[in-house]
Amino acid sequence: MPVRTPLRPPLKPIARPAGIERRIAPVIISATGKRTIRELDARGKRVFLRVDFNVPLSDGRVVDDSRIRAAVPTIEALLKAGASVVMASHLGRPDGRVVDGLRLRPAAERLSQVLKINVPTTGDALGVGTEDAVRRMRPGELLLLENVRFHAGEEKNDPAFAARLASYGDVFVNDAFGTAHRAHASVVGVAGFLPSYVGLLMEREVEALSDLLDKPARPFAAIVGGGKVSGKVAVLEALVRKVDLLILGGGVANTFLVASGRTVGKSLYESKMVDDARRILRLAQERGVTVLLPTDGVVAKEVTRGTEFKVVSTDKLPASWHMVDLGPNSNAAIRDALIPVKTILWNGPLGVFEIPTFAVATRELAKVASEKALTGATVVVGGGDSIAALRQLGVADQMTHLSTGGGASLEFLEGRDMPGLAVIPTAGSPVETLPIVWRTPEPVKKPKAVKKPKPVVPATAAPEPDVTTKP
Repeated sequence: MPVRTPLRPPLKPIARPAGIERRIAPVIISATGKRTIRELDARGKRVFLRVDFNVPLSDGRVVDDSRIRAAVPTIEALLKAGASVVMASHLGRPDGRVVDGLRLRPAAERLSQVLKINVPTTGDALGVGTEDAVRRMRPGELLLLENVRFHAGEEKNDPAFAARLASYGDVFVNDAFGTAHRAHASVVGVAGFLPSYVGLLMEREVEALSDLLDKPARPFAAIVGGGKVSGKVAVLEALVRKVDLLILGGGVANTFLVASGRTVGKSLYESKMVDDARRILRLAQERGVTVLLPTDGVVAKEVTRGTEFKVVSTDKLPASWHMVDLGPNSNAAIRDALIPVKTILWNGPLGVFEIPTFAVATRELAKVASEKALTGATVVVGGGDSIAALRQLGVADQMTHLSTGGGASLEFLEGRDMPGLAVIPTAGSPVETLPIVWRTPEPVKKPKAVKKPKPVVPATAAPEPDVTTKP
């Protein structure tokens, strides 16, 4: 009969135990500046581990296990140290309700295959059954909670929901860089109740991206693709201040083509972002940064498989066609521009990657990235489609770093505060350091425009009638 250990009472933030003095922990130098699991004595402890298993599924199976594999070093380190580990993750956007197609069992099965140990899942993140499963855990065992976003309290960072999650552990470890930009209950709320640390993946992500910002070998090139400029304006502005070369593809490039005076037919672009694109182009010109836009592209009648397509100049895009990939001249120009480059940051596909016919430019760029990495260049790649292209070619392992955080990577490069990092105590902090409670900054309200009173127009006197006196 397994020993049942009590769960931590909910809604009771940790405090320094009476009679215990502050202990100075050994300072472990970390790129994050935060307390890492290398400072944690995990023996006999139950660790609440936030992971990012938000992976693509098809027919109930994991299509790309990159994020699962990326979490393995932290999981193995905790198990080896003698901890039992309760893992929490989200999958997709179920909006606070149960969606059977977004359950985490496929992720648990894939992790079981990778670790070669059983990884059970719970039917819910909360509930009597889940609490009982946690109580039964012994050192060296794993448990994956069901999708935390099945509960509305997760995205609302509800304190009661966070406290229930925190009751499953003695300490909290955040290794989910992909959600570090979200102020959610399992990311920041739990840190208000438990001693908190960052995992090895989080540390590795921050180190790789910090090196790009602080000490890149030059020339430094950023390649940004994907569908939309909105959400990327700030990071593009930040990159223009850092890089020597900016290469644009996908729908992002279309918006910049319009901003530079060209038409893009029926291609995806954002009309509301054109002024922002013009501002970024002006900033690049002022700073001497080369911006490489497509000179030719593959256009298609429809954005579907088997449709008619052809290659045309971006100066003459047909009005009723969609640009779905870069053309051969653009691909050659990118290859040539990257020859002297020593640091590459790539985020997002250059075409409609999910349709193989229109994934040529993305695959060609993956080949170039591989060649650059083999010759000693630093190559950091983020975004699911970009990494998928590397994996298809079997060259993903050649990259300097594959980032598991899409939006999180961009926000980090933009220079925004990352809530998931902000709530972790600094390196060397004593175990009993009081918790850090994340408070979402109030949105800055724009002052209401004062309506100017309409000028009063004085009434003009009616002209006197022209009275003509007959002689």
